[in-house]
Amino acid sequence: MGKDFYKLLGVPRNASEDEIKKAYRKMALKYHPDKNKSPGAEEKFKDVAEAYEVLSDKKKKDVYDRYGEEGLKGNMGGGNGGAGGPNFTYTYHGDPRATFAQFFGNNNPFEQFFSQGMGPGGNVFFSEEMNNGQGMYGMPHGMGQSRPGAFRSQSFHTGSPKPSAKRQDPAVEHDLYVTLEDIARGCTKKMKISRKVMNPDNVTSRREDKVLTINVKPGWKAGTKITFQREGDQGPGKIPADIVFIIRDKPHPLFKREDANIRHACSVKLRDALCGTVVEVPTLTGEKVPIDLTRDIVKPNSVRRLQGRGLPHPKEPSRRGDLIVSFDIKFPDQLTSSAKEILASIL
Repeated sequence: MGKDFYKLLGVPRNASEDEIKKAYRKMALKYHPDKNKSPGAEEKFKDVAEAYEVLSDKKKKDVYDRYGEEGLKGNMGGGNGGAGGPNFTYTYHGDPRATFAQFFGNNNPFEQFFSQGMGPGGNVFFSEEMNNGQGMYGMPHGMGQSRPGAFRSQSFHTGSPKPSAKRQDPAVEHDLYVTLEDIARGCTKKMKISRKVMNPDNVTSRREDKVLTINVKPGWKAGTKITFQREGDQGPGKIPADIVFIIRDKPHPLFKREDANIRHACSVKLRDALCGTVVEVPTLTGEKVPIDLTRDIVKPNSVRRLQGRGLPHPKEPSRRGDLIVSFDIKFPDQLTSSAKEILASIL
């Protein structure tokens, strides 16, 4: 069934963009693992971040509304590609803190409310009580509360300037070459990247290796893009670039891809083309399929189709294209006079 992103954020399916933002703000502040140490809070924090990433983006939201979570992974099935187009695929980057930082402008929005005259932020906690659907910040008992458990709206002015909008670096694209056999059955590719990561002081940095896992689905077309959001170099005052892998077909010695079909050029001698023969055609599974040409004259433009021996259709992996066999007639370089006379009398 997949995840119900609307249920995770606690909004109806017809929620407006502003309602989705308010819901994420409330849930993210409630379950932030730095403040909420209860079991399951960190997983909930990640789930609501993923839900917001999808529902706040019109293209991803349209695909999710029509096809669910599987549609975001490229398994939309049927139609002409749906809202996201024939090559649409989305994988959550898995870093809810990055989503949180982008939404609030920094990694710790609590300090902008409690940084002046209140000591360390360790006294700040969350309240489950809400005001008009929006989260409020609870004050430590004895600091502005009229009674335990009751909260009132407070205004805080830290005197610090509002953080400037961060800019994201351009996406870093990398070609990922896969064999036709990989496309036929699907596969998992692991790509190791090395990136700059900021230290806790947010001034110095270090190099860090990370392995990104790419689940190549059967039938994916060349040009399909897999995006890992904000996995590029980190730096002060900027949003890391997205890492984008682009599926490319690795040249094959026997086959050429034509959408879900594959084509094989079968070499046939002129004598066999005229007199008949049986040829064995290779397939992507490794087996060879015989084609009986004993009753045919094979012309240079002749083709045979082996149905279901091609690649899976990306939207319907259970349905496969065909193996198209064309024929490369091998003519002799020269003929003797007697051979020419015999051919002339026959033809």
